[in-house]
Amino acid sequence: MKAPVYTQAGTKKGEIDLPESVFGVAWNGDLVHQVVLSQQANRRQHLAFVKDRSEVSGGGKKPWRQKGTGRARHGSSRSPIWRTGGVTHGPRNEENFQRQINKKMKRKALYTVLSRKFREGEVLFVDSLVFDEAKTAEAKRTLEALGGVKGFESLATKRKNAAYVAVGSTTPGAKRSFHNFGNVQFDEVRNLNATDVAQYKYVIISDPEQALKVLEGSVESETSNT
Repeated sequence: MKAPVYTQAGTKKGEIDLPESVFGVAWNGDLVHQVVLSQQANRRQHLAFVKDRSEVSGGGKKPWRQKGTGRARHGSSRSPIWRTGGVTHGPRNEENFQRQINKKMKRKALYTVLSRKFREGEVLFVDSLVFDEAKTAEAKRTLEALGGVKGFESLATKRKNAAYVAVGSTTPGAKRSFHNFGNVQFDEVRNLNATDVAQYKYVIISDPEQALKVLEGSVESETSNT
């Protein structure tokens, strides 16, 4: 299994042999679905949170005496039936959304998504991404040049989730050059995961020889568990 390798200017430089175990895996929708849902759950944050009656302010004094006022008896203004009281059975930040993902399943799901994108012509191999200066304009010119490759015409024009740029090792200049793109994700190959790869239209892999070693060795960062 071979794939063409292009330069940063969009010209074909040569070919690279791809491992069947990474780019020749049959589609398994059930596996990908399970892994993606687990990774999304692990990224879920507790946003909704309310205070119960023990956490709201006030309530240190009985609102009024127990008898003789003609009003209902109350012991604290923190009561949930009061406007400024605590909330009963509201959302809390104590729920655990974490799901355990088997490493082999996570790895196989990534290979499955990469294989499908490769079969659909959505994986582009670039020999290297080198920027003399950290400038967004340089990154834009690179995307426009790579958009000249057949099948990647919308790389520089797609407004949302255009490409996932994965490099063998991050260089400060390249990372900062792609930082301002809202439709491009830039990261190291070792941080690839099925959820992010499936989210973007194209996958651009720089330094392919080094990247393939990382993929075959399944070297992943701790953040890939999410």
